[in-house]
Amino acid sequence: MKRISLSFKILGSLFLSSFTGILIAQEIDSLPGLDSLLSQTLEEVVITANRHASLQIKTPEAIRVLNNKSIQKFQLRTAPEALLLTPGVFVQKTNHGGGSAFLRGLTGNQTLLLVDGIRLSNSTMRYGPNQYFNTIDVFSIEKIEVLRGNGSVQYGSDALGGTIQAFSHELVTAEKPTWGSTLLTRIATQGMEQSMHGRINYSNKQAAFTAGITWRNFGDLVGGDTTGRQTPTGYRELDYDLKGKVFLSPSSDLTLAYQSVHQSDVPVFHKVALENYAVNKMDPQKRKLAYIRLNQKLNTGIMKSAVFTASFQRNEEGRELLKNGSSILHTENDKVHTFAFSAEAFASNKNGWSANTGLEVYNDLVNSHRNDKDLLTDVAVTKRGLYPDGATMTSIAAFSMHTFDLQNWNISAGARFNTYIIKVKDDAVGMTKLTPTALVGNFSILRKLNKTSNLFVSLNTGFRAPNINDLGTLGIVDFRYETPNFDLKPEHSLQYQIGYKYKESKFRCEVYLYRNELYNLIVRNRIVGDSIEGYPVYMKENAERAYIQGAETAWDLELNKSWMVSGSMTYTYGQNITRNEPIRRIPPLFGRLAVEHKLKNWWINLEWQTAGKQDRLASGDIDDNRIPFGGTPGWNIFNINTSYKVRFIKIDLSLINLFNQDYRFHGSGVNGYGRSAFISLIVNI
Repeated sequence: MKRISLSFKILGSLFLSSFTGILIAQEIDSLPGLDSLLSQTLEEVVITANRHASLQIKTPEAIRVLNNKSIQKFQLRTAPEALLLTPGVFVQKTNHGGGSAFLRGLTGNQTLLLVDGIRLSNSTMRYGPNQYFNTIDVFSIEKIEVLRGNGSVQYGSDALGGTIQAFSHELVTAEKPTWGSTLLTRIATQGMEQSMHGRINYSNKQAAFTAGITWRNFGDLVGGDTTGRQTPTGYRELDYDLKGKVFLSPSSDLTLAYQSVHQSDVPVFHKVALENYAVNKMDPQKRKLAYIRLNQKLNTGIMKSAVFTASFQRNEEGRELLKNGSSILHTENDKVHTFAFSAEAFASNKNGWSANTGLEVYNDLVNSHRNDKDLLTDVAVTKRGLYPDGATMTSIAAFSMHTFDLQNWNISAGARFNTYIIKVKDDAVGMTKLTPTALVGNFSILRKLNKTSNLFVSLNTGFRAPNINDLGTLGIVDFRYETPNFDLKPEHSLQYQIGYKYKESKFRCEVYLYRNELYNLIVRNRIVGDSIEGYPVYMKENAERAYIQGAETAWDLELNKSWMVSGSMTYTYGQNITRNEPIRRIPPLFGRLAVEHKLKNWWINLEWQTAGKQDRLASGDIDDNRIPFGGTPGWNIFNINTSYKVRFIKIDLSLINLFNQDYRFHGSGVNGYGRSAFISLIVNI
C-alpha cells in the first residue's frame, strides 16, 4: 500500500470535521458574522445558477461567490489566481500570463466562462488549459461566481465541468450627487510586480457611473528554493473600463459598459525552456467588450421583468515563434469578432412558482493569418493561419427554467434547445457547413431539513458543440494531415450530485458528492493506411467515453467575535473508459486551511494551501513535458496576509511561501511563487 502523506491525513480530518462540526454548532450561541472570506458565503445572493438573484443557501447547486474585498485583501494578482480561494477550483498555469481553472476535473473549452452574463468562451477556445480568463482585469471585478457541474441549460455550450462568471463593478444611485475615487499601487519583491490602478465613481438619483484604468508590469516569476528566476515569464498590461447606468423611468434602466484589456509580450516559458525555442510568446493578448442592457420592470400579472442585452466582443491573440538555430520567424494572428443578443423574461406568482425564459443569439467571425519572415533575407511569405480565415459560427438558443419554492421543498427544472450553423472555407476541402443541435435539461429537488440546513439532489445534462477550433486544423499540422469529420456531434455530459448545506450564526458548511458521465468526446484518430502528401491522415471523431467523480467540502467556524477558522478540501477521480486509463490532467487531492483574526482596523490571515502528489497519469500526461517523470510531487505552502486601515488609507501585506518550497500546480508550465512579499497601498476618497 502506498504511503499516505501527512497533508492527506489532515485534509481527511477536515472532511470528517465538516460533518461532526454540524452537531457541535447546534449548541453555539448567536454571534455577529466576521468580514471573512467564507463567513458570508451561504448568505450571498447568487445569479449564475438561475440567471436571476437567489440566496446561495436555497440554491440546489454547488456555487461559490468570491467578492472584491477578498480579492483585494489577499492581493490576488489576476482573475485566474483569484479563483484559488474558491473551494473546488484548481488553477493550472501554462504560463505566467495565463491561468486555466479546473472545475470538477475539466478545463479549457469544457468549462464555460462569462462576463456580466455574456459569453467569454468563443468558437476558437481550445481543449485543455488556456489563457482566456486572464483577459479580465482583476481590478474591474465586483465578484466572481463559480457554479460547479452546471450551466448548459442557463448559458449553452461548454459547461461540462461548470460555469465561471465575472461581474463588473455594481452601480448604485445616491440621494444627492456623490463623487468617489480609488488609487491603488502594488509592488512585489524581486521585481515580480509593479501595478497601479485608479478608479472614479459618480452617482445621483437618476444615474451612476464608474471608470477605471490599470497599468501593470510583471517581472519574471521567481520560484522556490531550487528553481529561482524563471526567464522569460514577465509581461506588460494596460486595461481600462467604463460603465454607466441611467434610470429612464421608475420601472426601467439602461446600462452601458466597455472593457479593454491589452497584454504584451506574454512568453510561454516551458516552450523556451524545454522545446528549443528562442522566442515563443503571445503578442498581443487582447480583449474588448461593449454591451448595452435594458432592464424593464413589468409587474403585469405573472410577468415581473424583462432584460434585453446586445453586445460586441473582440478577442485577439498574436503569436511569435522562432526556433533556436532558425532564421524563420513565424508570426500568427487570430481575431474573433462576436455579436450577441439576448432577451429574457422573469415571471412568478404568489404560490412560490417562478420562471426565467429567453432567447439568445451569438455570431462569431474568425480572421486568422500567418506570416513567415526570413530574418536573414528580410523576405516574408504569407501562409494559412491557424484557422480558416472568414470562418463563422452562429448559435441560436431558447431556454426556460422553473422553480417551485414550497414550504419544505424547493424543486427546479429547466431545458434548453441550441442549434448551430458553422461555416468553414478552406483551400484544401472548399466550403463546408455543419449544423449540430443539442437539447439539454436539469432537475433538482431540495429538502429544507430545518431553519439552518437543507439536503438536495440534482441531475443535469450538459453539452459542448464542435467549434471552429475542432474544425479549423485543415491540412498539414506538425507531423500529420488533419481533415475534419463534418458529422461531428456535440460532446455530452450527465452529472448527478447530492449536496448538504448548513448555515448557523457561527458555523457554516457545504458538502457535495458527484459523478459526471461524459459521452461522445471529440478526439483525433488516425485513418490507417491513408496518407496525403506523404503525411498520415487523422480525422476527428466522437469516439470516447469517460467519467469523473469526486467529493468537495468547505466550512468556516467563528470561535468568537475576533477569530475564525476556515477550511476546504476537494477530491477528484477521472477515468477514460474507452482507453482504459485516467483522464488527462486530473487534479490531485487539494485543500486550504486558514485562521483569521480581526480587530477594529486590523486583519490578519494565516493560510495553509496543500496538494497531494498526482502520479495517476494518462498516456498524454506521461508525454507532457510540463509534468515531471513519475508525476507531480505534493506540496504544502504557508502564507500570511494582513491589512491595516486608518481613515481613507489601507495597507495590504502578503508574505507568500514562507518556507520557500519549490512547487508546481499539476500540469503547469511554470513553478509557483517562491518566498516573496506583496504590498499594496489603497487610498479611497
